[in-house]
Amino acid sequence: MRISVKQEQFKLTKPFTISRGTRQVASVLTIKIELGDAVGLGECVPYAHYGESMDGVRDAILSLRPPFDRNELQYLLPPGAARNAVDCALWDLEAKQSGTAVWKLAGLESPLPVLTACTVSLDVPSAMRDEAKQLAKFPLLKVKLGGGSGDIERLKAVRAGAPDARLIVDANEGWNERNLDDFAQDMTRLGVEMIEQPLPAASDRCLAKKDYPITVCADESCLGVDSFEKLSNGYGIINIKLDKTGGLTEALALKKLAQSRGYKIMVGCMMGSSLAMAPALLVAQGADVVDLDGPLKLAEDRPVALKYNGAMVVPPSAGLWG
Repeated sequence: MRISVKQEQFKLTKPFTISRGTRQVASVLTIKIELGDAVGLGECVPYAHYGESMDGVRDAILSLRPPFDRNELQYLLPPGAARNAVDCALWDLEAKQSGTAVWKLAGLESPLPVLTACTVSLDVPSAMRDEAKQLAKFPLLKVKLGGGSGDIERLKAVRAGAPDARLIVDANEGWNERNLDDFAQDMTRLGVEMIEQPLPAASDRCLAKKDYPITVCADESCLGVDSFEKLSNGYGIINIKLDKTGGLTEALALKKLAQSRGYKIMVGCMMGSSLAMAPALLVAQGADVVDLDGPLKLAEDRPVALKYNGAMVVPPSAGLWG
């Protein structure tokens, strides 16, 4: 078994802004695991918010001493970007070796196309209105907020630009309790269906005392199975991202556990290529909300890429992953 890691960059069609900053490119690590003639691929996005860096994640991956399998990997690396890339590459490797699709190996049903949200980047209201107009053909828009008192004006601008779209909102921990209390009624009036991670994960206990008219989704507050068990009351849906859970293996386990506890499921992504979206698409089967629009933000994707029919993401071909 041979492991190699390569850093790659994919230029975005336009700058992408959330409450924590702006990026011009999607920077990813691509991992290749070779065993005999079979090659398994995986991709991850190290995230500084979780204490990750390109060099640190690369070093963690290259510190592994093969051989090992997916079950052993869960104990060799903690949840996060490094384990995600390796876990997905191991799934792909097994699929290539056995000639069996990953969905069959995982005991899942054959994947179907799913509807993805398309994201409106955080900006001044006029720019967000213009972007919403451009994306108005998408049935579901995810609106990045987190700019404080001006966020309702931003949301009004998006609604003006896309009057018929369903709206969900993502504050990326950018609000406080007062913001959320003040904004709740306006968001309801504007037709917002869900608010994702409005408060910092360390300050979300107050949600247990609230009864907002909009469903609140846990993102940064729910990284994997361990953090799910500690999740504050007040959330009705969790956002599963493979770079948080540390791969497809734990993502599937988290989905099963959360559904058994009555939670709805959102499946999201970091800003990556089709190689990162392909395994997430398996978790997205039957999810209540899907946000796998990363490749739609890229000026150029991988040579073999996922196909998007408007807002519908089509399951990958064997040439990409799985």
